[in-house]
Amino acid sequence: MKNIAKALILAAGVLGMTSCSDFLDQTSPSELTGETISQSTYYTGLTVNKIYGGLTQDATYSQYIPIIWGLNSDCELVDGLGDDATNATSERGNMNYNANPGWSRLAQVWDAMYGVIENANLAIEMIDASPLTTSGGTDQKTMERYKGEALTLRAMIYLDLIRFFGDIPMKLESSKSDLSNAYLEKTDRDVILDTLITDLEKAIELLPWAGEVSTYSTEHVTKGYAHALLANIALTRAGWAIREKSKEGYETASYSDPTYPTQRCDAATRKAMYELALAHLSAIITNGTHQLNPSIENQWYLLNQRQLDQTYRENIFEIPMGLGVSSELGYTVGVRINGASAQYGAKGNSSGKMKVTAPFFWSFDKKDLRRDITCCNLQLKETSGVLKEEMLGNTPFAIYVGKWDIRKMNEEWRQAAIATGNAKWMSGINVVRMRYPQVLLMYAEVMNELAGPDGGYAGSAGLTARQALSEVHCRAFAQGDKAEAESYIAAIPADKDAFFNAIVDENAWELAGEGVRKFDLIRWNLLAEKTQEFKDNYVAQMSDETNGYPEKIYFNYTDESKTVIDLSSVTWYGLPEGKTSADYDDSKDFFGKERTDATQKNLNVNLPSISSGLIGDNVTVKNRYLLPIGSTTISASNGTLYNSYGYSN
Repeated sequence: MKNIAKALILAAGVLGMTSCSDFLDQTSPSELTGETISQSTYYTGLTVNKIYGGLTQDATYSQYIPIIWGLNSDCELVDGLGDDATNATSERGNMNYNANPGWSRLAQVWDAMYGVIENANLAIEMIDASPLTTSGGTDQKTMERYKGEALTLRAMIYLDLIRFFGDIPMKLESSKSDLSNAYLEKTDRDVILDTLITDLEKAIELLPWAGEVSTYSTEHVTKGYAHALLANIALTRAGWAIREKSKEGYETASYSDPTYPTQRCDAATRKAMYELALAHLSAIITNGTHQLNPSIENQWYLLNQRQLDQTYRENIFEIPMGLGVSSELGYTVGVRINGASAQYGAKGNSSGKMKVTAPFFWSFDKKDLRRDITCCNLQLKETSGVLKEEMLGNTPFAIYVGKWDIRKMNEEWRQAAIATGNAKWMSGINVVRMRYPQVLLMYAEVMNELAGPDGGYAGSAGLTARQALSEVHCRAFAQGDKAEAESYIAAIPADKDAFFNAIVDENAWELAGEGVRKFDLIRWNLLAEKTQEFKDNYVAQMSDETNGYPEKIYFNYTDESKTVIDLSSVTWYGLPEGKTSADYDDSKDFFGKERTDATQKNLNVNLPSISSGLIGDNVTVKNRYLLPIGSTTISASNGTLYNSYGYSN
């Protein structure tokens, strides 16, 4: 197996770089001791590679976390409706907030994530003990970079564990042979977050910017990602969270459980966290290593092609995956190929677990290019030897996430999928953990909090909140439509609350499907409110026969054989003035068909089941978005762990 540094081939003047994504040298020879490893930058590098390798497991970032564990939000749903939404033995019930400690994947994620933490702890200890860390020259710099990577990856893992489970054990040293540090109690998440901030401040000093060192692409954690992660942690620290018990001096939300309150820290601490986040977000913006790709379409094309963008580096950190080895992006989520085909192989794909919704699709500006990139209302299916795009129809809660698109993947991937036969194939598409638009949106948020939409603030990057938001929004429009997009931004009132609402909207339009939305809604204390708003929106559309969802859509094909749909022709919003059904090649029942459907299953069965453990008639603990710790984890904890929030052990 070759090291990633040898596998990345630069081509002068070429936008993309082929991503081999193979931190495959993850283990050191068994006869080497920790002391021996720490004497060598090469073997220490293999030890750090093992941390990255832990991120490519199904139970971490190859499948579970990027596709399932960020569900449900106001616009993203697990594919569990009706009775499936209460099935607590699968992700369908658990992601609809009907969770049960007996679900096996709870323990699988816990074990895998703490396994990565153990590897990070070992690497940090070996580096700290190494004489190379004080030797001066290139060896010292190399060891310092390795430590910065280990600190940052450990912080990323802890943040995700907190997002899933709340208070958890904090273990910052490797396990001792006498097991004296094996059975740890929970640590308050604020203590953990404060510790992670301190660790990341150290890591930032040790890491290079992407591209600054030839071997450090965005498939490594770099200074940019450490800055962005620290800012994200600071905003999480300032945000709302459901607590195991009330904390003195904290504010309690109006919608809060009497036993497990939803709280946030005091105003002075929040301001300090906003200022901290601002400093680190500004460092990224002013440095210029990471920028928006001017083309939102090219941004997602490159990711599907498994190419690193060495020009803009919009993806600040991509977890490196391997074709045929890891990553279910494009298989378990994405545009669907329904069944076997000569072009894509015998298996097809699933694209099943994550869906987006009709109200979300409807919320986009009609000219926003992100709408059809994010929301895919069609599938591919081969019939009688002909592969054809087919409209989905009346599937308001089952729209595919189009950001991962088999039609954009390269020939190497296609041949691998064909060779896999009837087995599940692994796309090798990298999992992006931070994009530059997220940095701009966090920056707009903190600037709005500190200075309002149009004010300046000491330590900023020189952009106002409105200017940062404008960069994200206007990028998503074709050149001829940018003036209209700019007018939208200009028309947002110069009021902090109104501008915050615009940031919340933009967050969904830009980041849906990427494992971000749910956790931002949580820290804003909007998850339950926005989920109810999505449901009310759908009901309102069903009541509006004039301006609501049309019952039928019409469209043309781009080819005479009628295999490729011309998306620009689709009458999503009703027949245009002067047009009749005769002007189109084909039609399909659409969301509005529910009004005349005999059973109205989407309205009466599916809709109430969505996130029914969070909102609705069967909520046992208000605002309970956290998952329980797995029963097997608790039973193996020697009495130190327990469940809260009304969950059994």
